[in-house]
Amino acid sequence: MAKMIRWSLPALLGAAVWALGEIPVSFGGRPDPERMRRSPQFHDGRFRNLAPPLVQPARARDLVGEMLFGKQQRKPTGPVPLVPPGAPADAGLHVTWFGHASSLIEIDGRKVLVDPVWGERVSPSRFAGPKRLHRPPHQLADLPELDVIIVSHDHYDHLDRPTVVRLARTQRAPFVVPLGVGAHLRRWRIPAERIIELDWDESVSVAGVEVTAAAAQHFSGRAFTRNNTLWASWIVSRAGRKVFYTADSGYFDGYRAIGAKHGPFDVALVQIGAYHPAWPDIHMTPEEGVAAHLDAGGGLLIPVHWGTFRLAMHGWSEPAERVWREAKAHDVTLAIPRPGERIDVDNPPPVDPWWQPIG
Repeated sequence: MAKMIRWSLPALLGAAVWALGEIPVSFGGRPDPERMRRSPQFHDGRFRNLAPPLVQPARARDLVGEMLFGKQQRKPTGPVPLVPPGAPADAGLHVTWFGHASSLIEIDGRKVLVDPVWGERVSPSRFAGPKRLHRPPHQLADLPELDVIIVSHDHYDHLDRPTVVRLARTQRAPFVVPLGVGAHLRRWRIPAERIIELDWDESVSVAGVEVTAAAAQHFSGRAFTRNNTLWASWIVSRAGRKVFYTADSGYFDGYRAIGAKHGPFDVALVQIGAYHPAWPDIHMTPEEGVAAHLDAGGGLLIPVHWGTFRLAMHGWSEPAERVWREAKAHDVTLAIPRPGERIDVDNPPPVDPWWQPIG
């Protein structure tokens, strides 16, 4: 027993020292305020939404009680069904959902990866923070050669340092990010020539794919400072096909403007999970997600940002049930893929409620 203690204490101390070094690096870098000032969204040292989001303190105080005593089924009762990788598509428009917001858009032979998060936890440390409810359905090594990697904003469930660092080593695609997020990537030694930072309404063409940053209603921050980097929704287009990704956002009037300027869209990836009455203006409910889809002129709706990490108090499968019901009420074409499942946007399968037996 004494020998076990002698060996375990150094191991524990080593792990603590390693974790203390890991966390500051995971926080990322500090954006240069001088570079940010060119943005109309940047005021008094911070990025701002078009309208200030509402936070309800009275509801926020109820969160602790709900967390401790709420009766929601917050994790699946059995294994989440995963779909293994298949051959990449060379034509058409396809979307593969890997879980949470991570998705692969295959658009006329080009490959665009969105918000890649392959980590076990969404946190600055791999020892704490929200943990996966299912493993990644595909390994990073299974991904095809990518043309573009998009990161919507700098929260840990969208910007995962180990995933980004590995993609930088194994892929050649550039990272397209909102203003300021490039500072995190540079801190992680991603070459500057592979980082493209965009403000809202700015576009870049990469490998024949046009990527445009658009408005969203959210916030940013990885450590103790908020809103020193920008957040965005995204439009991906090529050869007349268009994809809209809401990223994280509350429901706001901007979706109509996005639809009028950039739509209609063949498919929209719409955030529907991690909502709560205490923060009504930073994450959409499923019903608001359907409304945003309609406002923007979406075609097929693929819900994202649910089912992989517990980031709110609602039941883990509740977003799928609610978005299915709302889509039917508004005659919206809907696909709810299993993690890893590729959806042919031009021939989507009927909804199969795969989550119900384990929900």
